[in-house]
Amino acid sequence: MTVSTFTRDDLETLPSRFRARLINSLSGFKSANLVGTADDAGVANLAMVSSVVHLGASPPLFGMVMRPETVRRDTLSNIRQHGVWTLNSVSQPILQQAHQSSASYDADVSEFDAVGLTADWLHGFAAPAVAESPLSMGIELVEIVPVHHNQTRFVIGKLSWLEIRRDVIQTDGFVDIEALDLVAISGLDGYHSTSKLGRLRYAVPDETADWLPDEGAGDIKPAVDLTRFKSALRR
Repeated sequence: MTVSTFTRDDLETLPSRFRARLINSLSGFKSANLVGTADDAGVANLAMVSSVVHLGASPPLFGMVMRPETVRRDTLSNIRQHGVWTLNSVSQPILQQAHQSSASYDADVSEFDAVGLTADWLHGFAAPAVAESPLSMGIELVEIVPVHHNQTRFVIGKLSWLEIRRDVIQTDGFVDIEALDLVAISGLDGYHSTSKLGRLRYAVPDETADWLPDEGAGDIKPAVDLTRFKSALRR
């Protein structure tokens, strides 16, 4: 096996598109999400984002990176105006439509209409969800943090509501993401299906963590009754 070594100066000599693809691939697999927003005229906007991260569970916080505003950024502008957005997981059946939403459509064109996805206005929220997505979240803006070194923005929001298939939530709260047929992203345009290896028990010093059984940790007593949460047949 031959290993290539790049210094930072070496990277600067590479063609810009080659360098962008190389660097974007280094962080590994990322989640694929469609961000739903709307402008003041009610035009529903949709954007593919691969930078969503979980920041905490109490309160439930998520963050994502928005690129520099050297060109029109409808998603960030809409978030600033209305303070809300939706996160919608991308599954294999809608992958090509989701990818197409990254095209540079005019501001008065809804990406939902352009790519053939359905805007779902839920819970009185001022941002549309994707009806075809198996996992959607409504997010309220907490803060926008400027990253001065490269002029990106780290957008932080708090979970307002969650829509997810009940059958993929295990008894200990773990969500079987793979059962939702979701895709992962590598680089800028590589898409992957996943293969679950399993779950390992909580790690403690001087012990080897065993694999958990399929039903999960079994540490939630009494069990959470998921039937008490509102049921909707929207997918």
